[in-house]
Amino acid sequence: MDASFWHQKWERGEIGFHESQTNPHLLAYIDKLNLATGARIFLPLCGKTLDIAWLLGRGYRIVGAELSALAIDELFKGLGLQPNIVTNGELTYYSAHNIDIFVGDIFSLSHDQLGPIDAIYDRAALVALPEALRKRYTTHLMQLGADAPQLLISIVYDQSLLAGPPFSVGDDEVNCHYAAHYDLALLARVEMPEKFKGKAATWEHIWLLQNRRAEPAPVGTQCSATP
Repeated sequence: MDASFWHQKWERGEIGFHESQTNPHLLAYIDKLNLATGARIFLPLCGKTLDIAWLLGRGYRIVGAELSALAIDELFKGLGLQPNIVTNGELTYYSAHNIDIFVGDIFSLSHDQLGPIDAIYDRAALVALPEALRKRYTTHLMQLGADAPQLLISIVYDQSLLAGPPFSVGDDEVNCHYAAHYDLALLARVEMPEKFKGKAATWEHIWLLQNRRAEPAPVGTQCSATP
């Protein structure tokens, strides 16, 4: 799976991962992050999620990272905003009032480019990545986010029944990636009303990650995916 896979998904409109409403777990658990009005929230691999409009409406500032320029063009169109667009290193930077989006490879995004953030909301980033990339992603995310708490939604199903994305990321793997750096609280396990692609019973696990100023696990550590 490479960048062309996701570009083709957006070009073909094969975006079943895009939700047609604000994510209910965001509505239920955003207050667990204890954010003040005006707090800056980072959404990795954000797409054109409607969660952004809801968060902006709550008075938060948004910064996102997304591979597809098509997705971000549609995001700003949906928001009714005309972004300022400039090249920023290997990335393209879209900005408007209270919103900044970096378009390109998230691994090209640096802490200095991102700027200070108060929280991370990962609804569909970790589960979008194959096992071989997830350790690199979580390490990079912690480097970007420093001490920022995180609201994470993972998906759990029998990966042997079908291939992702989204991929199954179970509790043991979440702990392997993050337990050395964060205090982890599993807020809820919610069974989805329909089987994933009609084949696998699927649960969403909603996590609150709060930094305890420890060092992340070494980059070489391997975290096993859910069978």
